[in-house]
Order: sequence, then structure tokens, then C-alpha cells
Amino acid sequence: EGKMAKVIAIANQKGGTGKTTTCVNLSSCVAALGKRFSWLTLTRRQYHLGLRRCKKGQQSNIYTCLINDDDVRQAIVHTKFNADLIASNTQLAGAVVELVELPRRENRLRSILAPLIPLYDYVFIDCPPSLDLLTVNGLCACDTVLIPIQCEYYALEGLSDDEYLKDRAQKYNHYLDIEGMVFTMYSAFNLTMQVVAQVKDYGNKVYKTVVPRTVRLSEAPSFGMPINFYEPNGKGSEAYMAMAREFLENNGGNDLGFPVWEREVCEWQNANWALGKGL
Repeated sequence: EGKMAKVIAIANQKGGTGKTTTCVNLSSCVAALGKRFSWLTLTRRQYHLGLRRCKKGQQSNIYTCLINDDDVRQAIVHTKFNADLIASNTQLAGAVVELVELPRRENRLRSILAPLIPLYDYVFIDCPPSLDLLTVNGLCACDTVLIPIQCEYYALEGLSDDEYLKDRAQKYNHYLDIEGMVFTMYSAFNLTMQVVAQVKDYGNKVYKTVVPRTVRLSEAPSFGMPINFYEPNGKGSEAYMAMAREFLENNGGNDLGFPVWEREVCEWQNANWALGKGL
């Protein structure tokens, strides 16, 4: 009662690190543990959790919310996988150019997400693999950022860029912090062990749970299902369920959600939206 959602961006400027895979599967597993969950994607992909079947009659989506100020509650899609999602489409590919001319271009996502904050326990934002305005919007709208790290050499080089991205976003979001770092595509190779050893220097920000490299995680999206529905007893499902438990343990007793000043904005926007709709 009265709890405000915590918003977590999943970001890494390097592509192929498992951001979307982590967003889809971790959100489904956290929702399976009884939490109210929603997530949205700022990537150009149309496909998420069977969204191809849901999108036909969907009018509002994250693009129309960002550019046309549509009410984000009209873009919610309820899935059979416990978690809700905010619809997206290919128009998002041009949003970076259109955002440049709009007021408060770095903070538009934070404003449009405000009505969602009382509705959920957690909201995930799947950020694109770049340093563009969509990623900055995602980082300005969140409380913390979760960084998936592929267990390969180039992932280490990307960490310095992620630190730069965090520092840049903190100019607009002073509350931004690191939620944690998670290892993806883990295998028992020497290079993997070297990557893990170097990243472990970040201390308790590094998740104990690692996601193994498994073909089932690659297959699940083609069936429009998160891994805990596609292969409930597989290694991938066990890993993301363990990560979900670790995530909730790390957030135990954290009822803060958005900062106090943001909650006030949220309450003000909700009151004005209800007034405008005659509710």
C-alpha cells in the first residue's frame, strides 16, 4: 500500500551483452516470485514476449508517449507471462532525431513514466547499445542501472564507457546509482575466468549469479517466451530465477522508488490526468 516502483535501466553501450535477454527473463522471473512488474524497451526491436500478436490493435506505444505525450497507461500490454510491458514499434528508430528538437529532451521518459510508479513494484528499461538520447532518457528515468557483462575481452573495454555514460547521465539524474553487474554467456574458459576476476574488483556490485551460455536462451525468443516458461527446468531458467532471488534480496526493504520530489510530480500528474478525464 502506497509503495512506489523502483525503476532500473538495463544498459551497456556494447551490443550483444544480453541486455534484452536479461530484461525479458529477469522481469519474468521476478514477476513469478510475486512482484508487480512492468518493462519497456527503447530498442528498435518489435518483438518481445509475443508482442507481434499483441501489437495489431495497439495505438499508443513508447514512441507516441515520448514524441506525442500519449498517456503511458494506454500503452500497457498485459502478457500471460506475469509481467506487463510497454508496447514499442519500429518508429522508435527515428525518435533520436525527433527528440533533439523537443523541450526537456533528456527527461521526457522520466515524465511519461510517472503514472506507472504507483502501479508496480519494479519497472525495467531495456536500453539500446549506444550513447544516444534514448539511452540518456533511460538513465535519467531510472533509480539504478544494471549492467550485463558478456564474458569476453571487449566487454572489459566497454566498462570505461559505461562509467562515462553514468557520469553523463548524473548531470540530469543526481540519484542514479549502479544496481549491479551481471555476467552473461558464462562458460568455463580461461578468458571467462580472467574477465570475471577483473570485474570482481567492483566488489558487492557484482552479482553472484552468472548466466551460462546455453542454446535454449537463444531459442526462447523465437517462440515468444521467457526462459522460465520455455524451459522451466533448464540451466538458463535456473540462472535467471536465482538472479531474480538475488535481485529481490539486494532490494529487500527498499521502498524508496523514485526520489521524494519525483513522487510529488507523480501525484500531481495523476491528479491532473484524472481531472482531465473526468474521473
